[in-house]
Amino acid sequence: MSSDAAVRPLAGLEVVDLSSWIAGAYCSRLLADAGAAVTRVEPDGGHPLRTWSASGESAGALHRHLTDGLAERPADELDDVLATAGACVWSPGAALDPLAIRTAHPHLTVVAISPFGLDTPWSDRPATEFTLQAWSGGIIGLGRGAADLPPVHVGGQVGEWLAGAYAAVGLLAALRDGGGELVDVSMLEVQAMCLTYYPVTFHDSFGRPMRKRRALTVPGVAAASDGLVGLGVGTGQQWLDFCVMAGHPEWAEDASLFTERGALAGQIDEWVGGQTVAEVLDTASAFRIPNAPIVDGANAPTIEHLREREVFRTAEDGTVRPRPPFRITTPTGAGPAPTPRSAPAPRSVPGTWGVRPGPREQNGRGSPFRGLRVLDMTAYWAGPSASHLLALLGAEVVHLESARRPDGARLVGGRSQDLDRYWEQGPIFAALNTNKKSLTLDFAKPEGLDLLRRFIATCDVVIENFTPRVLDQLGFTYESLRELRDDLIVVRMPGFGLDGPWRDNAAFAFVIEDASGLTWMTGHPEQHPVEPYCTGDSNAGLHAAYGLLLALAQRDATGTGCQVEAAMVDAALSITAEQVVEHSTSGVRLARDGNRGPAAAPQNLYECADADEYGREPARVAVAVATDEQWTALRGALGDPDWAADPSLDDHAGRRAAHDLIDDRLREWCASRTADEVIGALWSAGVPVGRVLQPHRQPELPPLQARGFFEELDHPVMGPARYSTIPFRLGGRPEALHRRHAPLLGEHTAELLGELGLGPAELAQLEADGVIATALEGAA
Repeated sequence: MSSDAAVRPLAGLEVVDLSSWIAGAYCSRLLADAGAAVTRVEPDGGHPLRTWSASGESAGALHRHLTDGLAERPADELDDVLATAGACVWSPGAALDPLAIRTAHPHLTVVAISPFGLDTPWSDRPATEFTLQAWSGGIIGLGRGAADLPPVHVGGQVGEWLAGAYAAVGLLAALRDGGGELVDVSMLEVQAMCLTYYPVTFHDSFGRPMRKRRALTVPGVAAASDGLVGLGVGTGQQWLDFCVMAGHPEWAEDASLFTERGALAGQIDEWVGGQTVAEVLDTASAFRIPNAPIVDGANAPTIEHLREREVFRTAEDGTVRPRPPFRITTPTGAGPAPTPRSAPAPRSVPGTWGVRPGPREQNGRGSPFRGLRVLDMTAYWAGPSASHLLALLGAEVVHLESARRPDGARLVGGRSQDLDRYWEQGPIFAALNTNKKSLTLDFAKPEGLDLLRRFIATCDVVIENFTPRVLDQLGFTYESLRELRDDLIVVRMPGFGLDGPWRDNAAFAFVIEDASGLTWMTGHPEQHPVEPYCTGDSNAGLHAAYGLLLALAQRDATGTGCQVEAAMVDAALSITAEQVVEHSTSGVRLARDGNRGPAAAPQNLYECADADEYGREPARVAVAVATDEQWTALRGALGDPDWAADPSLDDHAGRRAAHDLIDDRLREWCASRTADEVIGALWSAGVPVGRVLQPHRQPELPPLQARGFFEELDHPVMGPARYSTIPFRLGGRPEALHRRHAPLLGEHTAELLGELGLGPAELAQLEADGVIATALEGAA
């Protein structure tokens, strides 16, 4: 196998970066790490990240991480640079409008990253990553945080990083679709996708939110004798095992504790506190309970697993930085593989590497992955979300399950098992698997394994998210899979990677968040950090999709398949890079600060005079003042009170120092007004503000309505519901991205195995033997 450094799928792609903050810079970082030649043309006054430091102690360190190895050109050469490039990354603040760039250079693919999208009723309204979290429902999310404190946002400017990753995915999708178009990325939609758990589909299906009240997860983050540790329970069996591990098997006898465990928090904390972190983790691993230390910028490079996998590197300036979140290996000494099915010849476009666009529908663009067959051997959220993106954009995605081992997402938040076909009534599964086909094969049986091998030979891509030992036991190495099809792309999504001490540890979103710094940056400073409880999955799926697109570019250019290792923890460490960068540069350990943040002051949630939709809590607004000009605007909206005239508040440092005072005054002002009144007054003045929404109310937002972010489908068992699409718009997108409801279990098995020559009698025998099925094992 060739080394990662030798695999540069985007070699020959020239990109111009005109962006002004983290999202665009991270998009360019991902492209450059895959071989693209990125040239930055900075705005007047230089890139703001050049002087940025979240701690105030290491100016420019993050900028160096994100721009290392990128070229720079002066602004007066911009037109010449654009003329020879193949793509451009844009965000507000750039010298040119993205539509003007497209008009002047129609060959360019321009990816534009903006808060609400380029052409919506809110396109001209100010916003920050924090206020977008409020509008998206991400601050309430899955009810994270203690009920006696305000809800809390996911820290670390996470929305910026996620938007950058989606921008990179959208750009590669557009280039595969022929290029020369606008990719319009909405940061609001990114956060709706990544910080909430398909709340609209759930609410439409059940008539209630997934969680009505905020509560700390139990078990969750707890203090061992020498540090913090995260313990999670993702399944019913894990809860039963946890009870035995903690020395309280009687807990398993109380059915109410399967969902409401708050009363046990003290006893669990006492049990954890009597041991070291290492002892807790060893015991939990022995019981196969998801676990991880709570990682931060200081301890991340010292974690044994991360050291052994060489996740971090030390740059020439002494900064510790994460390596790229994908590891691509290709076979050595292999002859040329067959040309991908139905692939036209490479185009010749200035600055664009030799990709083959996907086959076209008769009506033109919009389905860049049509003609591609993907075998989806994944479950829950992270894996299915990666393949779902391709299914929405034209690929034939076949979701593999068995009656004995169904996708666990079918049962998340689902109906009582007393109901007919309860496994077909899970809204999370329904939201993640539209447009896919369902194949059931029990590959623990010899007949099932043989059929699986035969089916893989018909596929372009296999994507899986088992722990590595599962495929090891099947003998499914990359080399053995290539024997079935030598141009096969294999995408593997282990939680902690294919090697290292934690390789076989169970990984759920919350554990990945614990192990990467996402948890550490989220929560109120006076309490333990809290797990975002979603981002670890959505981010992993997003980065795996990017790795898959890189693999397609590699195959399109060379005819050779490859393996992509897209470890969940690597993806999470990539978007928390600022923590290790800051600590290695200045020794400062960044930490959670409730709803405050380093990029804006004031930044917080404020209670208003009216109540939320349930009448239980006051309505809240999120306010974030990111610039001195916005501070002047806020003063005006408040009526220029005397306290705000203090000159020390005129700059960011002064406002951060006086944050408590400003918070007190804003609380008083907001408390006498409804949320609508506060939003109207601040937005009209040019101040970023957002309503803290319940996530299922996303369809009410005008930008999402204008962009058709939700589409309705009728499911034969669940009935009609609205489904989110993707957070970027391609110029040639079809009228509807959701073409078909999520498949019923085994719905397409006869069709797909029929392609292998199996007839009705053989299928009937396979069903009698339990190799294929259309119902769960043991169901009535």
